[in-house]
Amino acid sequence: MAKQGKIRVGIGGWTFEPWRGVFYPKGLSQAKELGYASRHLTSIEINGTFYRTQTPSTFAKWREEVPEGFVFSVKGVRYAVNRSVLAEAGDSIKRFLESGVTELGSRLGPILWQFAATKTFDEADFGKFLELLPPKLDGTKLRHVVEPRHASFCTPAFIALIRQFSIPAVFAEHATYPAIPDPVGDVVYLRLQKGRDDIATGYPRDALNAWAERAKAWAKGGVPRDLKLIDPKRQAKVQPRDVFVYFIHEGKVRAPAAAMELIARVGK
Repeated sequence: MAKQGKIRVGIGGWTFEPWRGVFYPKGLSQAKELGYASRHLTSIEINGTFYRTQTPSTFAKWREEVPEGFVFSVKGVRYAVNRSVLAEAGDSIKRFLESGVTELGSRLGPILWQFAATKTFDEADFGKFLELLPPKLDGTKLRHVVEPRHASFCTPAFIALIRQFSIPAVFAEHATYPAIPDPVGDVVYLRLQKGRDDIATGYPRDALNAWAERAKAWAKGGVPRDLKLIDPKRQAKVQPRDVFVYFIHEGKVRAPAAAMELIARVGK
């Protein structure tokens, strides 16, 4: 067994006009942007899947454009999460998963289910949603991650619930979204949202160094010492965990630079 998990670092999506001439070389055709990005980063969070259903051929095309070892995370469709009763999401989840997600093959990483910032914690209903997430499809292992964005989820009851299913929650570095560092299952998923475009590296170097050390701690099965657990009384099993780090939203123009700086600190 590996002594530590793999750390993968990237950005949200790969099509963004301000990246042209900053991240992407001038003159690079849009059709080649995914191939370029996947050779400078180690993961990309696909956001377009949140808004509309893709096709198997699209997922297969993305798979073929990236190198071996590169991994996508895929955001689950909004129709599954933007509802008052999560227990009724079964059909939407099924349609999304059967739209061709497994065509990504070895390039398929976590599937991210992101909830509205107004969605509050209802233990029974959220538990029913977790029950709907299958661990496998077409012989492919599926790794699910949930992103609650309301402070009511910052409770030991929520941590206990997701540990029942081995489905981790996102750690969000954000002004208002929950930062949940408690490890669950074999994945840690970070969305870093305090970047700045007036810094060439997106984040100050000291901050990048700190995130590199935190990622390494999680990958080795521990928890960064400077982060406060939601449920400190119940320690998670120490095991290697794959860590996915994405620079999202704020400082978006410099997000690829921040990702490459972090990759230089944690290795490929």
